[in-house]
Amino acid sequence: MKTWNRRFVALGLVVALTVGAGCTSSDSPVGPSTPSTTAQPALLLGGLGSTVGKVLSITDLLTCRALPYASTTRTIGPDGGVVAVGQYSLVIPAGALQGNVQIRAEQVSGKVNSVRFSPEGLRFASPATLTMGYQNCSLVLLPKRIVYTNELLRVLEVLRTLDLFGPKAVTAPIDHFSRYAVAY
Repeated sequence: MKTWNRRFVALGLVVALTVGAGCTSSDSPVGPSTPSTTAQPALLLGGLGSTVGKVLSITDLLTCRALPYASTTRTIGPDGGVVAVGQYSLVIPAGALQGNVQIRAEQVSGKVNSVRFSPEGLRFASPATLTMGYQNCSLVLLPKRIVYTNELLRVLEVLRTLDLFGPKAVTAPIDHFSRYAVAY
């Protein structure tokens, strides 16, 4: 099933459950009735609230034409610097690193725009800025985002992202190294 179809089906299911949860009978058309043993709408919606949140926060990775594998290694120190690989760049501000660190960046080839940084788990004292292009990806009118993923490209976290529609790029602050991808 296409991604859009899945989203519409999920949204339809949420609407149907919400409307169904709100349809309870009452003995009196005016004012509340005496408490009964049937479930109250608030209780039903309380349980549904987490489902609605999950459905509305579905994140899909953007489908793209494969980019060639590329890698680069740079040593960045306390003065900061830029690590660029393929159509991705990472700007590390001054003071983000205590000492010199050899950083490896890999543009991973595949149907998803993805970049891997190492040493894995490296943390910054102040956030670095990751910029990822999506010129080679399918047209999706929804805002694009950078997501933190595991090696199987399972989304672990959606980052606070700025979508630059003109140059077809997204940018987000990151505070540690791992694997990142473009999603919507």
